[in-house]
Amino acid sequence: MATLSKLQVKRFTRETTNHEPKKRISGSRILMWLFLILLLFVTIFPLYWVIRTAVTPPKKVYSEARALAPSDPTTQNIERVLGLISDEELTALVKKNPTISAGKLDFLHFVKNSCIVAGAITAGQTFFSSLAAYAFARLRFPLRNLIFYSYLGGLMVPSIVLFIPNFVLIRNMEWIGTYKGMIAPTFLMTPFAVFFMRQFFLNLNTDLEEAAKLDGATHAGIFLKIAMPLSKGPIFTLAILTFITSWNEYLWPFLVGRDEKVRVLTVALSVFRSQTPQGGPDWAGLMAGTIVAVIPTFLLFIFLGRKVVDSIQFSGFK
Repeated sequence: MATLSKLQVKRFTRETTNHEPKKRISGSRILMWLFLILLLFVTIFPLYWVIRTAVTPPKKVYSEARALAPSDPTTQNIERVLGLISDEELTALVKKNPTISAGKLDFLHFVKNSCIVAGAITAGQTFFSSLAAYAFARLRFPLRNLIFYSYLGGLMVPSIVLFIPNFVLIRNMEWIGTYKGMIAPTFLMTPFAVFFMRQFFLNLNTDLEEAAKLDGATHAGIFLKIAMPLSKGPIFTLAILTFITSWNEYLWPFLVGRDEKVRVLTVALSVFRSQTPQGGPDWAGLMAGTIVAVIPTFLLFIFLGRKVVDSIQFSGFK
């Protein structure tokens, strides 16, 4: 028998000693993945069902209610929502299927109204909440912490509790049916926005601010020229969250802005759903409108979601 050389022995020894046994997948890990898959399914399935209903012909919405996919998908519902069909075509469709909404949705007009309302609320709330947060984080005045925690207690008050006093105030100011009436209640600040920005300012280095004070800068100048530029990330995040919340708001715009001139998209979709000859909901049209309405905020969150998460973590909000 031929003897092995020293080089072959070393190579054989290295290969055998470096061999690592395959890691066994534990049962708990399998259960965790199964739970995550189930959670993902529960989260995505409603969105899939909305899309499925949006591309289902109106006359088959009920007959194919249990089908996972429509037998004859169509873009007709989306075309109706976007106003891409003529009045004659719409009339013919309503005669064939009375469950179709007989009204036309002026989609671009309602999107414009939603942008005006959500944009104004976002601009005002972001600036004034940052201003209040900076005061609570940097200024020293009597009962500062007591005032802050009392204001923070507003997070535990349901927003619907404030609807009646706000509505009475807006009505007395004759702002019903105007942009001002829809914007005013949340234009200045909210407890969450103040808390969110205060957490950031507390973690912000004060060296530049102290240097500015030595140069004679006022608190207003420090806030506008130093604190605001350094907090672009959290401010941008707060603006995104505020815009999405304002865009999806329904009840307050429904109470105050029912006039078609100032009607926002969420209210317009509700009206569009009920404009059928039989008085029943136009589910196919409503789902199509929902898909189109959610696209702006969906894209906003998809592209900027990472910045939102990073800023929330940096602010210490959990």
